[in-house]
Formats: sequence, C-alpha cells, structure tokens
Amino acid sequence: MDFFRNQEIARRNTRLLTALFVAAALLLIVVINLFLAFVLTASQNLKSDYPTAFQLSDLDIRLTLLVSVALIVVIGAVVLYNWIRFSQGGRSVAEALGARPAVSNTENPLERRAQNIVQEIALAANMPVPPLYILDEERGINAFAAGISPGDAVVAITHGAMVQLTRDELQGVVGHEFSHILNGDMRLSIRLMAMLRGITFIGDVGVVLMRSAFTHRSRGRSSNNKNNTAGLVVVGLALYVVGLLGGLMAGLIKSAISKQKEYLADASAVQFTRNPNGIVNALKVIGGYTPGTLVETARAEEMSHLFFGQVKHRLWLMFATHPPLKDRILRVDPHWDGEFITRAQSHQDLESKSNAETGMFQAQRTLAAALTITTEPLSATEIPMPHEASSTQVNDEMAADIIEDAREPLGAMSLLLALLWQEATSDAQRTAIQEADISGLEILVVRRGRELQTLEPELRLPLIELCLPTLKTLSAPQYSNFKRLLIGVVKADGKVELFEWCLYQLVRHYLDAHFVKRSSRPKHAKLKDVSDSLAVALGTLALLGRGDTEMAFQSGVRVLNLPLVLPATHAMGVQQFGIAIKHLANCYPLLKSTILRALAEVAAQDGHISPRELTLIKAIGAVMDCPLPNRLLHSTLLSQ
Repeated sequence: MDFFRNQEIARRNTRLLTALFVAAALLLIVVINLFLAFVLTASQNLKSDYPTAFQLSDLDIRLTLLVSVALIVVIGAVVLYNWIRFSQGGRSVAEALGARPAVSNTENPLERRAQNIVQEIALAANMPVPPLYILDEERGINAFAAGISPGDAVVAITHGAMVQLTRDELQGVVGHEFSHILNGDMRLSIRLMAMLRGITFIGDVGVVLMRSAFTHRSRGRSSNNKNNTAGLVVVGLALYVVGLLGGLMAGLIKSAISKQKEYLADASAVQFTRNPNGIVNALKVIGGYTPGTLVETARAEEMSHLFFGQVKHRLWLMFATHPPLKDRILRVDPHWDGEFITRAQSHQDLESKSNAETGMFQAQRTLAAALTITTEPLSATEIPMPHEASSTQVNDEMAADIIEDAREPLGAMSLLLALLWQEATSDAQRTAIQEADISGLEILVVRRGRELQTLEPELRLPLIELCLPTLKTLSAPQYSNFKRLLIGVVKADGKVELFEWCLYQLVRHYLDAHFVKRSSRPKHAKLKDVSDSLAVALGTLALLGRGDTEMAFQSGVRVLNLPLVLPATHAMGVQQFGIAIKHLANCYPLLKSTILRALAEVAAQDGHISPRELTLIKAIGAVMDCPLPNRLLHSTLLSQ
C-alpha cells in the first residue's frame, strides 16, 4: 500500500471538500434569501387589497446582500471556531464524544489488552504510541482515530469492541484506524467536521429559537407575548427546515468523501497487520451482533465519518458514511459464504488470558513489533518466545520493567535521558539532572543509563516512541523543564551526535505540537525548491556509510534527478542537518516518498544498510510526519 500516494489523494480530497462546501453554503444562502423574500411578499399581500404572486423581481437587492453577507460571516465564524477547536488535537475530539483516557496502569484485562494492541501497532508503524480513549457506555463495536497529524493522534474504541472481539479481531480494527493515520485522512476528517458544522449550525439556531418561544409563552399571557411567541416559532421553524436542508447536504458530502477511504483503510489494515482474518472476522462479528456498530453518544452523528462503522441506521444508502458491511467483507474475503459470526457476551475467559497482556509476554510482543525483521502478525495465539523475539541484549525481564517504566512520567523521562547516558561525561550529565530538581530522577537515569548503553540502534527509536505519549501527561511547566534538561544532557559532552539529534527532534516534534499547539502544512511542491536541504541530507547520510561518500551521494541524486553537488564536510554538521530536515518536512507527501527513497539508496550504496542508518531514516520519516510500517519500509524503500 502506497501511503504517500494515499496522503496525496487525501490532500486532493480536501479541495473537493472545499468545493462541495462552498456550493452547499451558496445554495443555503440562496434558499434563505428566497424564503425571506417570499415571506415579505406574503406579509405585504395580507395588508394589500391587490395581492400579487411572488416574483424574483420582488427581491430587495440591498436586503439580499445584507442577509447574504451576514450568513457568510456566521457560517465562516462557525467553521473557524470548530476548526480551531478540533485542531487542538485528537484529544479534544475524543472528549467531545464522551470518551475517557485509558488508565496506564489499569488492572482491567480488557483495557490492558487494548492498550497493548495500540502500542504494538504503533511501534510496527514507526510512530509514537497514540493515547487510547475508551467509550465506556457504548455497546456497539466501533472505533475511531482523530487528530491533525501522527503526533497529536488518538485512537478510541468502544466498550463493545473490547468485550466482543478477540485479540486478532481487535488488532484488525485498530490496524484500520492506524491506516487512517498513515493515509493522511485525519486532517481531512477534522476539516470535514468543521465545514459541515457551518452549514448545520443554522438548524440548531432554529431549535434554540423554538425552545425559547415556548419558554417565553409559558411565562406570559398578553397578546403581545403571544404575537412574539408566534413570530419566534415561525422564524425558528424556518431556520430548522433550512438546517434540515443543510443536514441533507452535509450527509451527501460525508457520504461522497468517506466511503472510498473506508475500503482503502480495510485493505491497508490487511497489508499492515499481514492478517486478513483479523479485520474480516471483526466485520463478520459486527454483522452477527445486534447493536452492530451503533453509537449512542450525542455528537456521534456529527462525527460519523470518523468511525470504523456506521453510527446510525440509514434509510437511504446514499446518506451512509460507510459502505455496506457485506461489500466490505467481500472486498477482503471474496470467498465469504455469507454467514456472520454470532457469539455470546461472555465468549472469552479473560481472566485466564490476562497474564498474556502483562509482564514478559507483553515485553516479547512489544520487542517483536518494534523490530524490522518481524514478518508475521502478532496475535494472542502467536506470542513470540524468548529465543524468537529478537537478538537484542535486553532480556525479557528487563524489557518488561522498561515497558512498565515507559507508562509513568518519571520512568519515561528517565528512559529518554538514559539513552543519552555516557560514562565518560557522567559527572556533567548528573549535574544537569540535579539542577532540574526532579525527585528520584537521577537514580533512575544512572541505573537505566548503564543498562541501556549497549542497546541495539534498531530498538532505540521504538523505546523513544514508547515514552512520548506518557510525556504528554506532563504539565506545560514540567515539559518545559524536561526539555531544558534534555538539551543540557545532550550538550554535556560539548558536542551533538546524530542520534542525540534524532532523540531531541522527535521529542520536540511530537510534544511541542501537544503543548504549543503548532500545526504545519505543505509548502514545497517541487524538489528543486529544497535542493540545498536535499544535498545536506544526502551528504550527511553518505558520510555515515562505510563506502565511498561521493558514490553514495550520487546514488541518491539519481533518484531525485536533480543536479546536486556534495557539500563540504564542514557544511554537513548536525545543526545544518537539522535545518535541512525541517525544510524537507514542508514538502508535499509524494515528494517525501521520493526523498526517503533517495536516502535509502544512499544508505544501501555500500551493499548494506546498517541499523544506525536505518534508525536515522526512520527518525527522518517521523520528523517529516510520514512514518511507514516496518514491513512497508522494507518492501518500498529498501528493495535492492
């Protein structure tokens, strides 16, 4: 699955959405103006002895312009407000739907299993583990992903999905949601919510006016009160009818935008997890489950296009935001016999399986998910054994402790600092930690630092990604303090290495977006616009290799098809490299695909891509907001 091309398609769909929204808004403005002119003509006829039929020539141009401008301002303000609101990150969307964050140290086996699945798939996708949210009151089997970028994404699942689905099936559903993240659908979904809210808001105003009218009527009995009440009811009813028309348009737009990307996410989930039975059996269970995918929370209809399945029943398929269930199953399993899966509420012996979701078993699964050599789906029935998990020098008991540490803020901070630990400069590093004045941190960093000094490069990036979501639970002052500490530890030895750059940039990229609320958008549509940055990036990676630097550089240049010149060695320091990657992150998705392919060619020029080089390429991809699953990274970038 070409996630970069799908991201480009999502970007183009944003243009389609904008065009449809503008057309719908203009149609609403026309309808409201015509209705207003008709009402004015009718009121004049009631006072006149010579009634006349309504004609377009009766339109008052000045009044029409005034009403049109007012509506444009109102619709624009509503869209802007909702865009700013939902752009705060996936957390705001999840909370608006009544979801709660999963408890990191929960004893609930269902919740722990769901967190572990999200963690495993995130690591296999080379991206930070997104926070998990739970919709406790929802019996339907459903889920959604929300956010603007992978850095502020969240994944939410319903209680029904946790109870009714096996581990493989839940993994298929979560894989589907991760596909939306990797395909770039989330920004489109957020924009869709904001725009559609602009054209349905008018109906909500009508409902408020009618409620106000009836409340007003119950308090007063004079003729003036009755006339005012009648006027409010008429205006409110008119706006409500217009709102229904806006809702109709919104439904059509959501249906047009959403259906095809659901097929795509199903297919992506299969390729992503390498387990077609997971997603297809989840769909079959939904078909045999009475509540299906229905979601009862108040705002579910407004955000229906975010979900894994249809949140409400639809009398007409033209308004459905998701394809029919049978069509989705047949797309994945063409030989399906038409039978759904029916199972009892208590189909799983959860207590007997809960030990598989904690301790060493989970550590083994997490390590396997993080390694690029993983080729089989991770399931509860295929837990990697100690000798199969990896060649890492981290034993299973230590790995279990590390994973538990990553779930707590103090432990997560200590792990990131431990990855920077150097015995040669330990005194300077310890001084920096002491000055930060974080109770208990120094002891943890020293212990973990000595344990992790020999950690393989291919496991360092996943460990960082494990810690990042936990650090989002810090307060803004705590994060600012930790960020200063991180810089101090990096600079303790008087120099900055590339791995230290990777660690700091990943922390800054993903956590600044959470605390500072910055959002970027593509700026560069041509590679030649960033040619200087490309030369620095390719040249720096070429210097890391064991082969000829010039030959490695030129192998990447051939992929880009640009006349680049290898920069001087002094122009390819860590600082210049960081600036270059920041510029490259502003390219359009398909250009990023070409850039990563060129970097892979540079790394492979000597006939071998070292774990250090692979880790750097993964880190660059993450900072550029285009993480790729491990398997797809190998098949699309590293095939020689």
